[in-house]
Amino acid sequence: MRGRFITFEGIDGAGKSTHLDWFGDQLKARGIPVVCTREPGGSDLAEELRELLLQRPMSLATELLLVFAARRDHLERTIRPALMRGEWVLCDRFTDSTYAYQGGGRGAPSRSPPWNPGSIPA
Repeated sequence: MRGRFITFEGIDGAGKSTHLDWFGDQLKARGIPVVCTREPGGSDLAEELRELLLQRPMSLATELLLVFAARRDHLERTIRPALMRGEWVLCDRFTDSTYAYQGGGRGAPSRSPPWNPGSIPA
C-alpha cells in the first residue's frame, strides 16, 4: 500500500489535534500504519527550532528561515521515510499554516514556494 500525507489545518483551538487523534485511531483500527506529527516540529531538530520560534522574538526573515529549516528536517527525517514505508502521515499543520501565520499574520509576501527569505524586509 502507498502511504498518504494528510494535513489538519485551522486556527488555534479549532480541534485539529482532536480530529487528528480520532482519525489516526480509526486508521489504526483498520490496520493502517499511521505516523502522527506536527509543524513546526515532528523531528528532534524541528522540535528544537519550534521552541525558538515560539519563545524568542526575531525578524520575519529569521522566522521564515527557521520555519523552512524545521520543515526540511521534518520532511527528511519523519514524513518521507514514513511514506516510503507505506504509512499514512497525519500532520497537525503544514504549508497552509505558513501562509496564514507568516504570510497573513506577519506580512511575508507570498512568492512561489519556497519563499525567498532574502526578499523579506528586516
